[in-house]
Amino acid sequence: MHHRLSIFAGAALLVTGWLGARSAAAGEVAAPPAAWAEVPRILARITPPQFPTREFLVTRFGAVGDGTHDCTEAFRKAIAACHSAGGGRVVVPPGKFLTGAIHLQSGVNLHLEAGATILFSTDPNRFLPVVFVRDVAECMNYSPFIYALGQTNIAVTGEGMLDGQASRSVWPDFVARSKPDVERLIQMGNQDVPVARRIFGPGHFIRPNFIVLARCRNVLLEGVRIVDSPAWEIQPLYCTNVTVRGVRIASHGKNNDGCDPDSSREVLIENCTFDTGDDCIAIKAGRDHDGRRVNLPSEDIVIRHCLFKAGHGGVTVGSETAGGIRNVFVENCEFDSPDLDMAFRFKTDSTRGGFIRDVYIRDCLVKKARTGIHLTMNYSKNPNGRHIPIVRDIDIRDCQFEELLRQPIFIEGLSAAAPVTDVTIAHCRFPPAAGENFITNAMRIHLTGNTP
Repeated sequence: MHHRLSIFAGAALLVTGWLGARSAAAGEVAAPPAAWAEVPRILARITPPQFPTREFLVTRFGAVGDGTHDCTEAFRKAIAACHSAGGGRVVVPPGKFLTGAIHLQSGVNLHLEAGATILFSTDPNRFLPVVFVRDVAECMNYSPFIYALGQTNIAVTGEGMLDGQASRSVWPDFVARSKPDVERLIQMGNQDVPVARRIFGPGHFIRPNFIVLARCRNVLLEGVRIVDSPAWEIQPLYCTNVTVRGVRIASHGKNNDGCDPDSSREVLIENCTFDTGDDCIAIKAGRDHDGRRVNLPSEDIVIRHCLFKAGHGGVTVGSETAGGIRNVFVENCEFDSPDLDMAFRFKTDSTRGGFIRDVYIRDCLVKKARTGIHLTMNYSKNPNGRHIPIVRDIDIRDCQFEELLRQPIFIEGLSAAAPVTDVTIAHCRFPPAAGENFITNAMRIHLTGNTP
C-alpha cells in the first residue's frame, strides 16, 4: 500500500512500507538537537601536532628536482635524520621530485613549499615491500604512496602538489584484473586467515591508496594539493586526533574517494575542496566479517567549511559500517556540481552490519547536485545477509537545496522488520520543481518546517 505525505506544499512524497511518520506545517518549530553541544568538547580533543623548528632539506640528502632523478633514498634519509634528531620539517623545495613510497616517522612534518611537486613513480615495484593496510579486509599489499604505521606527531603540509601519476601507470589496468583478488581477500577475512598470511603485492591486482596513516596519533594534513590517485586519496586508519585542513583534491579515477576516516576517532576535516571520481568524504568502519572482528568504530568526527564538486557522494557515511559509525557533525559546507550524485549519502546493508547513528547536519548549501539526501540499508542488493545494520538518529536541518536534478529525498530501510528510524529533516528549503521523493521501510521520519 502506498501513502503520500507532503514534505512541503505542492511537492509529493511517495511512501511505501510506512511505519510511522509525520509532516509538520512550515511554521512548526523542530528543536535543535542538544548533541551539537558536544562539538566544542570534540574539537578541544583535536590538537594538531607541533614540530621543532629544525629543517631538513631533501636536496641536501641527494634529491634532485628534475622530474626524472629517483629521490626515494633521499626522502628516506631526510625523514630518518629528522626523526633521529627529535623531529622537525622535511622540506621539499620548488621542483619536481620523483620517488617511490614515502614512509613517515614520528615527529616528521613533510612540508612542500610553493612550486614543489612530488611525483610518485609509475613502477609498482617502487611501492614494495608490502605493508599492512585495510582494503575490503586487512592484508599485506603494495605500500600506499605516503604511509605511516604506529607513528605519533606526523604531518604533510605546505602549498605544493602530490601527483600520483596513476593514470600514467599500470594502476588503471588493475581495476579490470582485481576481482579474483578482491574475492580472495574477502574469503580470507571471512575465514579468519591471519593477516600476515594475506599477502598480495606482485602478481596480484589490488591497488594501493595514496595516503594511509595506520594506527597513528596526532596527525595533520594541511594545504597540499593531491591529484591522480590509484584509489582512495586519504585514509586515516585506526587513528586518533586527526586534522585535515585546506587540502585540495582533484582525482577522477576508479574508487578515487577523497578522504576516508576509517575506524578513526576525533577527526576534523575543514576548509577542503573535493573533486573526485567516487565519494568525496566517506566515513568507514570496516566491512563484513573482518570488520566485525576488528570492531572499531569511527566516531567524534567534525566536517565543516568544505566545498564538494564532482563525486558519487559529498558527505558519505558507509558503506563499510561493521564497526559502527557515530557522532558525526557536518556544518557550513557547500555542494556544487551537476556531476555530484548525492550531497548527503548514507549506505549500508545486511552483509556489512554494524550501525550508523547520531549524525547531525546543519547550515549547508547545495547549489547543484543530482540527489539531496540519499539513505539506503540495501546498498549491495544482497537479500541473504545475516548482519542487520542499525540506522537511526539522523538530523538534517537548515540546509538549502537550490537545484536537484533527480530528487530531494530517498530513504530505504532494509525491510519492515529492519527499518530506518528516527530521521529528522527540518527547516530545509527544497526546489519546488525537484522530482518525487521516496521513503520505504522507515519509522519516525519527521519532516518539519521544510519549504520550497
